[in-house]
Amino acid sequence: MRNRISFRTLLGPMPADRDKLDSKIMRELQRDARQSFRDIARRCGSSVATVLNRVRRLEAEGVIRGYAAILDAEKLGYDVVAVIELTVSSGKMLEVQREIAKDQNVIAVYDATGETDSIVIARFRGRRELSAFIKDVLRMPHVQRTNTHLVLNVVKEDFRAHI
Repeated sequence: MRNRISFRTLLGPMPADRDKLDSKIMRELQRDARQSFRDIARRCGSSVATVLNRVRRLEAEGVIRGYAAILDAEKLGYDVVAVIELTVSSGKMLEVQREIAKDQNVIAVYDATGETDSIVIARFRGRRELSAFIKDVLRMPHVQRTNTHLVLNVVKEDFRAHI
């Protein structure tokens, strides 16, 4: 088995004001954000008031950006997943990325190293929808080229932070 490097190793230690209790609370919220503060406190071995104060602080700091249901995109008809590489004119990448990020089908937009400038991950209801999206992207000023990969099977897809 290969050596695994955690995000904590890559990012270094957490700021001093975030401790193991914060990590436990965040894990619990990611597991089930609908559970009560009482249940979180019980699972974390803390008081309800402490958990409430910690959550409010993490929200104020922007560590917790919001709460959302995790939906099964395939069951909603979004069964085509595409990974799209973009080559963009020099100096115009952020402008192009911001425009692409507005599309409701786009899940993620990343700056990348290598032969392409940016990588876009998107879900579509079918090939026609994907085709229209690619054609719209290619019509955008400053987009020089795209290279689209269709995902055949999703083995793991989890965009939650792992703490």
